[in-house]
This record gives sequence, structure tokens and C-alpha cells, in this order.
Amino acid sequence: MLTKAQGQAFMLERIFDAPKELVFKAFSEAEHLKNWWGPRGWTLTHCNVDFRPGGSWHYCMKCMDKNQGDFYGFESWGKAVYKEIAAGEKIVYVDYFSDAEGNESTELPPSEVILHFEEADGKTIVRSQSIFHSEDALKTVIEMGMEQGITETWDRLAEHLLSVIKS
Repeated sequence: MLTKAQGQAFMLERIFDAPKELVFKAFSEAEHLKNWWGPRGWTLTHCNVDFRPGGSWHYCMKCMDKNQGDFYGFESWGKAVYKEIAAGEKIVYVDYFSDAEGNESTELPPSEVILHFEEADGKTIVRSQSIFHSEDALKTVIEMGMEQGITETWDRLAEHLLSVIKS
């Protein structure tokens, strides 16, 4: 997986050994997201997806791994508000930290996320760009461990895709 922070943007690129249609579904359907979203040791305890422009995805990640010390039992709520969807090709949303009621955090920075899905010889290239309102906002989430978290999350996605293909 390639990761790069530049200016206000954080970019990711990874090739998944799965067809584009399945990878797109993994990003857009609750039954898939519940199986892979979040870093290792974290589970989605709440996952409500309204996948359409103007719709939202409200979720809670909870640390279930006692080996993660102070994080054990910690909940992290998030909310994505979908702006643009091109089936199988592109998803654009604003990603917020939120509370359990879906109120967007004013303390932690949101970002606009642009996901592109590209077929490549039966595999899928996913390119993600998260654009923050400032370089300092990006620095804040990087210091919170975003790079490790998203790397583990996309590793879990690869594992989930493989398990779906094998079943």
C-alpha cells in the first residue's frame, strides 16, 4: 500500500485481489463494512448506512482488544455524509468525527474523501484522497495514529475480500 501526506491531503493507493464490483460493495454496504472497517482489535458496534448522495453512514468503532491498554473499551464514533456516488467507480463523502447521536465534532477536523475504483486484470486499484481544511488539521489526525489505523483497516479489507471470494 502506498501512503503519502502532502499539504492538506493524505493519499492512499492499494491493489486488492478482488473484482471491482465486490470492492465497491465492501465500501458501500453495511454487511461488508461491519467485517473490516477499523484497525485491528476494533469492532463496529453500530453501522447504519444510507448509501446515496445526501445520505450518511454513522458508525461506532469499539476497541475489543485488552492488549491495547488504555484504548480497551474506548469508542470512536464517525459519520460520513455522501456527496457523490458513481456506481462502481467513485465515492465522495465528507468524513466527520461524531458522537453517538450523529452530531459532527467541532473539535476534530473533518475531511473530504474521494475514492476511485479501477479494474486492473481482475484486481482492483483503490485510490483514496482525504483533503483537510489545513495542513495542521492533517497533522492532527496523523498524530492520532491515522496512518497505522488506515493501513490495518485496509489490511482487514483485503482479508475480508479474500474470505468472501473463497466462500
